[in-house]
Amino acid sequence: MVNILKNILLIFVISLFSNAALAGEGEEEESKQEEGSFKDNVFVGGNLGFSFGNDITIINVSPNFGYRVTDDLSVGIGVLYQYRNDKRFEPEIRSNDYGGSVFARYQVFEPFFAQLEFEYLNFEFPFVISPNEFSTDREAFTSVFIGGGVNQPIGRNAFFNVTVLYNVTYDDDEIPRPYNSPIVVRGGVTIGF
Repeated sequence: MVNILKNILLIFVISLFSNAALAGEGEEEESKQEEGSFKDNVFVGGNLGFSFGNDITIINVSPNFGYRVTDDLSVGIGVLYQYRNDKRFEPEIRSNDYGGSVFARYQVFEPFFAQLEFEYLNFEFPFVISPNEFSTDREAFTSVFIGGGVNQPIGRNAFFNVTVLYNVTYDDDEIPRPYNSPIVVRGGVTIGF
């Protein structure tokens, strides 16, 4: 059932982006001429996340850089760094994850947007050496996220956004994996120039 839902959601997002591209084909040239310079269409932003608990502490920093292709379609790249301190092990394990992503975001209607994202992540994970000894290893991991979110203006060229994404490549049986769920929720700020 989950695979069927993944396929339906993937088809929906692909058709949404395809329809947006086809609908904007004739208007794109006019829109670009009216929109102004390259600098006017550039934006920066990102997410800053914290998770503090008795056992696990996570600090996440993920800046991004993008370009508005049309009034409704934006594309961009992002960088990801995550620090994790896991006290469930003795001694506690401190790890650093890093990677990058490319994304496309389509403004469906104010304030809602759809998003498609590909992420590459190099992450550290713990493994058992002996009953009382743990170590870490690194593995590359790729994910494809689809979903959407909401942009809330907080200034003339600034927006607060909340994004809910579904990892269509998530596999419950895959160990190790950097995410404990196929659903990822993010919050952040975007600033245009």
